[in-house]
Amino acid sequence: MKSLIQIARIVTGALFVFSGFVKGIDPMGTAFKLGDYLAAFRMGFLDDLALPLSLLLCLVEFVAGMMLVTGALVKQASWMAAIFMALFTPLTLILALWNPVSDCGCFGDAIIMTNWQTFFKNVIITLLVVFVFLRRNDETGVMSVKAGLNFTIAFVFLFLLFMRMNLAYLPMIDFRPYKVGTNIEAAMTPPPDAEPDKYDIRFIYEKNGVQQEFTLNDYPANDTTWKFIDQKSVLISRGYVPPIHDFTLITADGVDMTDHIVRSDGDIVLMIARKLDKSDRDGLMKGYNLGMELMKRGIDFYIITATTPSEAGSLLTGYNALFADEITLKTVIRSDPGFILLHNGTIAAKWSYHNLPDPEEFNGDINALALTTQEMEGNRLVVAGTVLAVLLAMALAFPLWKKTTDKHNNKQL
Repeated sequence: MKSLIQIARIVTGALFVFSGFVKGIDPMGTAFKLGDYLAAFRMGFLDDLALPLSLLLCLVEFVAGMMLVTGALVKQASWMAAIFMALFTPLTLILALWNPVSDCGCFGDAIIMTNWQTFFKNVIITLLVVFVFLRRNDETGVMSVKAGLNFTIAFVFLFLLFMRMNLAYLPMIDFRPYKVGTNIEAAMTPPPDAEPDKYDIRFIYEKNGVQQEFTLNDYPANDTTWKFIDQKSVLISRGYVPPIHDFTLITADGVDMTDHIVRSDGDIVLMIARKLDKSDRDGLMKGYNLGMELMKRGIDFYIITATTPSEAGSLLTGYNALFADEITLKTVIRSDPGFILLHNGTIAAKWSYHNLPDPEEFNGDINALALTTQEMEGNRLVVAGTVLAVLLAMALAFPLWKKTTDKHNNKQL
């Protein structure tokens, strides 16, 4: 029984850690998803709380999971997990029944699940949580209260720092279709053997005042005594959907410039500012200064926004401006404003306004600058992973060290 309890505790904790971690990689994306929920339940007036709630949700899941995995404050962690599942399992059932939001966002953009899949997943986790909760008083092989408290404080501090870095400098791992290395045109184009959508097509004809439905196989194509009335199509199954299927850029005059952008040879820098009146002021100024410098050098620079031309006013004066859907821009890059370097239609680099290179750094080889940025992002991920791995290893080794120490002290006595 002792081994079964420990296995259940570790498996449950690992699920919570994974869920909190993948959401913590992209807390802004989780905030967007919470905003969708608030809108669906007519609670849009709480939209300003979406980001704080996102951070809290990620933190609770990750810390509760780490506490269960390592054995730090198991009783408290069991209560946290039980309350969490008691709240979210009924919620996922409501989502499955009414489907107000198609994707729950439980695992961020790392794993996309339908609402029914999410509900059944939560049922399984709830069963594990109930077992762990009922055995929460079993202290075998877990930390002391003092050690557990110290480790928990470390989990909270490091994970808050981790989320802060992802908010300021873009997610360390990009699960979305617009990640670095993606050729946008290729990601928009279905392969030749792509599965098409399947429809049930019915034709309604009338004869002698009586209407009748026909299929493609039996409709009276050559019988002039039947009069065509209507046609209806019902989607049976969705076919292949390209990773990028909603990327459209238009000018203020309504001219579609998407092909021009994604098929252009050479370098293009895009500044993505979802709503110019809400975008960070300092970030916009950095972008304007960079744009002026690049245009002097003959490098294409575009400001892409969901702000209407009439609302933008003088904020776009002197710059090439394109307009796109706000949801699309949220998917392209989380920072507002954010910056993208396209090289021959491929995303070569992405920057938050916090780590946007100075205009002088663009004077050399822009693609070398992009490679340097990618290396820095990779190093940041390695450092974060190493710190987390060391902390986890220390926590897992603590019970064994404590047991050995206790035996040694008993022998001395």
